[in-house]
Amino acid sequence: VFLARIITNAACQKTTVARRHFRKIVTIGAAYSLLLMSLVVYRDTSGDHTAIIAGIDLLLAGFMTMAVVGLVLVEQLYRNTRPESRRACKYLCLGMGGLFAYDFYLYSNALLFQGVSGALWEARGFVNALVVPVLGIAVARDTRWSLDIFVSRRMVFHTTALLGTGLYLLAMGVGGYYIRAHGGSWGGIAQATFLFGSALILLILLFSGQLRARLRVLINKHFFHYKYDYRDEWLRFIRTLSSGEEDNRVQERAIRSIAEILESHGGIMWLRKESGRFEPVAGWRMDLDRVQSVAANHSLIRYMEAREWLIDIDEYVLEPDLYTNLALPGWLTRVQRAWLIVPLLVRDHLIGFIVLDHSPVRHHFNWEDSDLIKTVARQVAVHLSQLESSRALAEAQQFEACNRLSAYVMHDLKNLIAQLSLVVTNAGRHKHNPRFMDDVITTVDNSVTRMNRLLAHLHSDSHAVRHEEAVDLCPMLHEVVETMSSGLPVPHLDCQARDLNVYSNRERLAAVVGHLIRNAQDATHDEGAVIVRLFKGGSSAIIEVQDNGSGMDEAFVRDRLFKPFDTTKGDEGMGIGVYETREFIRSAGGDVEVISRPGEGTSFRIRLPISTMYENTVKSATA
Repeated sequence: VFLARIITNAACQKTTVARRHFRKIVTIGAAYSLLLMSLVVYRDTSGDHTAIIAGIDLLLAGFMTMAVVGLVLVEQLYRNTRPESRRACKYLCLGMGGLFAYDFYLYSNALLFQGVSGALWEARGFVNALVVPVLGIAVARDTRWSLDIFVSRRMVFHTTALLGTGLYLLAMGVGGYYIRAHGGSWGGIAQATFLFGSALILLILLFSGQLRARLRVLINKHFFHYKYDYRDEWLRFIRTLSSGEEDNRVQERAIRSIAEILESHGGIMWLRKESGRFEPVAGWRMDLDRVQSVAANHSLIRYMEAREWLIDIDEYVLEPDLYTNLALPGWLTRVQRAWLIVPLLVRDHLIGFIVLDHSPVRHHFNWEDSDLIKTVARQVAVHLSQLESSRALAEAQQFEACNRLSAYVMHDLKNLIAQLSLVVTNAGRHKHNPRFMDDVITTVDNSVTRMNRLLAHLHSDSHAVRHEEAVDLCPMLHEVVETMSSGLPVPHLDCQARDLNVYSNRERLAAVVGHLIRNAQDATHDEGAVIVRLFKGGSSAIIEVQDNGSGMDEAFVRDRLFKPFDTTKGDEGMGIGVYETREFIRSAGGDVEVISRPGEGTSFRIRLPISTMYENTVKSATA
């Protein structure tokens, strides 16, 4: 009962479960003991010895069975005590094991000779007395009897095999006794032959690797708790993988997070590069000097992509037939202490693999280890893939910012060139007209001013570019319309609301409105109309650029209008003007609306929040 109490507490994580199992064991043990005591009392009172079947005394067999169970419990206790706790457990197991071993010898001798030996029975008390000092040492070493015990799958396997072997030998012994008793003159020969054949079959079964593997899987999957505390393992894995160290050590942390699960002391990681080869990129407690890269079409890579298996290098060297169509690189099998190859898969794509160092503790790698390692390896692969994607995205964003700046500069230069080209085109006919020359000077001056601002945009910081101020929209629109009047059709301004102020970058706002007017002129015949309106809608100021040109269909507005670098003007367009307009307006807290129908024209509406300074002024004037 004492041994059962210790083992159930160790085997069950929850106290309530341990108590329930212990109560079952105590109930069964009590019933069994009561049965044996009933037989003893019955024999002593009646003198009847009828409880004998096939020459076997059931009472003696019952006592011997109890001794065997005790030996099994002692063996489980010792095998499953952690090495650092065995100092306290050793003398306990020796003492209690001695008690059960003597009882086993006593009752097996009694079964063999059909009666308990008086000498052995009388010596039993002295044997028990000799055990007392041994148990006293165990108590002195750990007065709490709190041993750090765990249930090992290997222990259960060996114990089950031992118990099965004992039951097999007992059955064969009964069979041999029966043959001898009923075999006549050939009984002794038949018994010897039978027992030899039984032992031979037992040896074949014990050394059958397939049978042992099936028994191990059956025990692990269907009868016992899993060997890992998955909550602790997962928390430790995530903590190691996402610890606050430098990003350039994330690959080492990934190796370590997997290695610690198997108590491996190191590992090396290979990752797929742009060339397609798998290059060694990081090592944790293992040297990278003797390792090499692996080609994408190598047998190892094809095997891991097709099977998604973990590869035990020791098993491969001893039994290569288990890994069909696999040929490891020769240098890999010669890497000192290389043990396990773990593929890193994202979906079905192999991005790399890890070679782990030998584990000094775990010599057997079973299905549960494989499932856990494959699961965490996929998590590591996703983590590395996301990290690589983040780095690539950061680089792409830097290039995008540079390319966008270049595109914006080119777009502004294109508009300036268009204005100056129009001046040169009309100079031949109107160069003697004083009013034309005044417009030329104004246009050139405006172009020079914009080019100077463009240079400042390129050479200064972002604060100079994004300088914001209160902008009175009507005067600003008047300037823009006057500048764009050199093109056809000439735009007309309709300011339905005066003194509307927004907080924005005046030059940039003027540029985007000018771009919309230029697009309206390009989409409209010279005899058409382009109207620029300003009005108030709720708390927003609305700038509308309307034309009666060719218009756009709904699909074009939805799918292509605001898509950068998509233009319908061929080589003359950049395809970023409308996109730049929307992004700038949104950065100012507004939005852009488009209403268009093919053949009827288009209306662009820019909504901008009215400056709070303006609203306060209006409220004060009203008051």
